[in-house]
Amino acid sequence: MRRKVNRLTDELKLQVVLEYINTDVSQESLKKKYNFGGDNNINRWIRKFGLSKPSEEQIQLHQHMSKEQERSTAERELEEKISKLEDDLKHERLRSKALNIMIDIAERELKIDIRKKSGAKR
Repeated sequence: MRRKVNRLTDELKLQVVLEYINTDVSQESLKKKYNFGGDNNINRWIRKFGLSKPSEEQIQLHQHMSKEQERSTAERELEEKISKLEDDLKHERLRSKALNIMIDIAERELKIDIRKKSGAKR
């Protein structure tokens, strides 16, 4: 009796390989899910597409890099906050300068002492 050969497309093979590489699904589970047999098919397809299952070291490196990206996001948020605060400070300095100039003009033209004199009263 001849065995039925189930031919899978390259797209489906690649999908199976990527699922195997990117998840913790076993080869046996994938064989059942996609209804194919063979003891070494997935490993052959991995070599065919030039891929490899990441090692523990690569997984740890990837996790570390994603933490760095999260930190970078937090740093970017802080940099934006600092930039906004610097803009606010610049605006307040200009406002303060404008108010001082207005007080100087009022004291000069209206001959009124607006600013508090320094020193204690005796």
